Amino acid sequence: MNPAPDAPTLDSPALAGPALGGPAAPPDALDATGVPDAPAGRAPSMLRTALVLGAFVAVGPLTIDMYLPALPTIATELETTEAAVQLTLTGTLVGLALGQLVIGPLSDALGRRTPLLAGTALHVVSSLLILLAPSIEVLGALRVLQGVGTAAGAVVALAVVRDLYDGRAAATMLSRLFLVMGAAPVLAPTIGGGVLAFTSWRGVFMVLALYGVALLVMGWFLLRETLPPSARRSSGPRATLSTYRGLMRDRVYVGLVLVGGLTMAGLFSYVAGSSFVYQGQFGLDEQEFGLLFGAGAFWLIAATQLNPVVLRRFSPAQVLLTGTLTGLVSGAVLLGLALTGTGGLVGVVAPLWAVLFSTGLALPNAPALALSRHGEAAGAAAAVLGAVQFGIGAIVSPLVGVLGNDAAAMGTVVLVALVLATLVLVTVVRPWQLPDPDGETVAVGH
Repeated sequence: MNPAPDAPTLDSPALAGPALGGPAAPPDALDATGVPDAPAGRAPSMLRTALVLGAFVAVGPLTIDMYLPALPTIATELETTEAAVQLTLTGTLVGLALGQLVIGPLSDALGRRTPLLAGTALHVVSSLLILLAPSIEVLGALRVLQGVGTAAGAVVALAVVRDLYDGRAAATMLSRLFLVMGAAPVLAPTIGGGVLAFTSWRGVFMVLALYGVALLVMGWFLLRETLPPSARRSSGPRATLSTYRGLMRDRVYVGLVLVGGLTMAGLFSYVAGSSFVYQGQFGLDEQEFGLLFGAGAFWLIAATQLNPVVLRRFSPAQVLLTGTLTGLVSGAVLLGLALTGTGGLVGVVAPLWAVLFSTGLALPNAPALALSRHGEAAGAAAAVLGAVQFGIGAIVSPLVGVLGNDAAAMGTVVLVALVLATLVLVTVVRPWQLPDPDGETVAVGH
């Protein structure tokens, strides 16, 4: 990688946008709903912004991961198959994908705050209804609804980042968000395993409902509007379709979306198959699974937090290319060791951790580069990013079960996803041709 110009520091006034929180806005800053816009001219605290947005984003990984230790138990209690239970995970991802396509344009038209709070309320209601689910079919349908509510946090947080930051600053903020997001997968299975020690799998969803209520309180008091009325767009179907058509005409944007989605597909295949691989193939119990799953997520977190440091010397395009290629090599090693049985559990865990580390380098930079191209429609642009990521995840998750729910099946899906991500990156995005989002042209060797 060739070094890029020095990145701005986190405290640079040049990165300042509207603040989240702080003193009340003057009367003339009220939007149409009577909610004050964020005051202009103040540099936001990146830490506070990351924590507030990260708390909302974290509801997605928590919703996906907290019940993973209970998947075998749910299959037994509801008298169904392991593959059917895995489809409830797919349902959540479908809801996340479809919900973002609707909520993203709404956030461009209504502002960020109202869709975020409404989606979070839907998540709370669906979580409570799951407590009464009598069958796998009802559970699956409610998980779709839960995913739609969860989508609000995922898409609105990205749009708010684009409202406030651009270029390296956006990639840095996304890295901070991934710290919070990374803590959720670390804690979720462990929390789920702890809940299962005292109650049934339904208790996991009561915890999710309570977390959603806490988010509603936080959002009401701490989250200010970052999209002023003057910057909002029409929310009609024709205007929404026109916005999406414009996004789809941007070859580089579409390529970056696909790279991000395929990279996430490798991560989702790990999420979908890990409980069966660790517990079924290697005999770990629910608590041991939670601890090992969390230990793996540490490497994802470590890479996302290394990313801002690397961005001081290299461009987002360079880091994206390096992370994707490293993940590809790690995925190949994972599949080779899994197919031959070399190393047992260690032979699976070690290359998986390398895949997670590489993913942590790539993931913040693909959306940062994509969103930098369409700041005028950040909600819709973030919606496409999220919908593709979770839509591909919904397709990928059952594949691990279909292929056998073992380490070889998981490694196969991981490797195929990363091979496709690399092909799209090299043939469609062509990162060596991308301008630096902060204004400099970047030369990446190829």
